[in-house]
Amino acid sequence: MRGVFAVLMFVAAAGCVAPERVDTVPQTMAFSQVDAEEAKIDELTALIAALGPDVDPAEAALVARIAVEDPLIWAKEWGVEDAPYIHNIKVNQGKKPRGLCKDWADDLQVRLAREGVQTLDWHRAIANHDNILVEHSTLIVSAKGDGMADGIVLDPWRLGQGQLFFTKVTQDPKYRWVERSEVFAYKRKRRDARNNTDS
Repeated sequence: MRGVFAVLMFVAAAGCVAPERVDTVPQTMAFSQVDAEEAKIDELTALIAALGPDVDPAEAALVARIAVEDPLIWAKEWGVEDAPYIHNIKVNQGKKPRGLCKDWADDLQVRLAREGVQTLDWHRAIANHDNILVEHSTLIVSAKGDGMADGIVLDPWRLGQGQLFFTKVTQDPKYRWVERSEVFAYKRKRRDARNNTDS
């Protein structure tokens, strides 16, 4: 019984519980891994380029390639071999170095920011911020000057092993995204209110 309780506690601490697998490349297609990645890059490039008339197609292609390819490298570096929520437990136990949803979002944002793109903006978002069991972080790309809701979710955590999941924010089948700054403000306000009642 104690072992079951311990596992439940680790899962509770893990956050970012994995949803059902959703692939952007149909599994019926007989692609090699490289072909599947190229198809995913092409699809994401088109989505990013369609964000607005001022989006540079070359920047859209660059962002798409990095967002698809780099997380696959990180997955190997971080030893990601399990489903996302199992890997989260291993990270929280100190058995794996990185791989929580926020790690993927952090590293993807830093990597893309190095490119200095001029026609796109980055947004950090959190879903389910009121439930630690399913809280989830991601990076969103939008056309320069547009809001987060007009963007595309870039989520290398969701499918596992660095496989990028992407969709329009408004069409995400699993999560309702909130700007990270709003979530942080909400949590600060809640913490302050709790501290005031404890005083």
